[in-house]
Amino acid sequence: MTRVLIAARAITQAGLAALLADSSVEPVGVASPQTLVAQIEALQPDVVLMEGELEELGGELGTIASTLPAIVLLDPAQSTEVGEWLQLGVRGVLPKASIASEIIPAIDAVAAGLIVLHPDFTSNGLLLSSLYPSPQLDSQRLTPREVEVLGMLAEGLGNRAIAQRLMISEHTVKFHISSIFSKLQVTSRTEAVIVGARMG
Repeated sequence: MTRVLIAARAITQAGLAALLADSSVEPVGVASPQTLVAQIEALQPDVVLMEGELEELGGELGTIASTLPAIVLLDPAQSTEVGEWLQLGVRGVLPKASIASEIIPAIDAVAAGLIVLHPDFTSNGLLLSSLYPSPQLDSQRLTPREVEVLGMLAEGLGNRAIAQRLMISEHTVKFHISSIFSKLQVTSRTEAVIVGARMG
């Protein structure tokens, strides 16, 4: 069962916990933006489900996203912030009005290493293109090894796990990831996976 920490304002914590009750996920606690990092350390969840503003969470989000998958719930008016959340490492973006049948599969998906973007934030057909323009790769194509590493990033594997699977050193993995970032013109693993998926 996927353990979920709910990071939200007090007024919505109970509602989110109720949505997740009697499902394939287990709410293990709640947190405010100020207590989020401490609660992650104390409760050891598998996924963080959060709402809030970039100015409230942005400072801690890099640390959080490097530790475990996170989903953020946004208002429609915050759709212009989706790219910033993804660049900070969030794995899932859903509307605040999402129902249990949308939230629970998204939690399971990000726990499995996938990236989830609700159609409300991609329906104009231009969002991802504007966030992550297709790089010009005619002379910068990924090597077969880099394609392998990118696929493992999409699985949510860390450097050590990639190194063990490919039987190479972690230093070599870091070199491949740096090269992938450069060729895809991205700055995070999430961006690399999204751009890689768009390129096929």
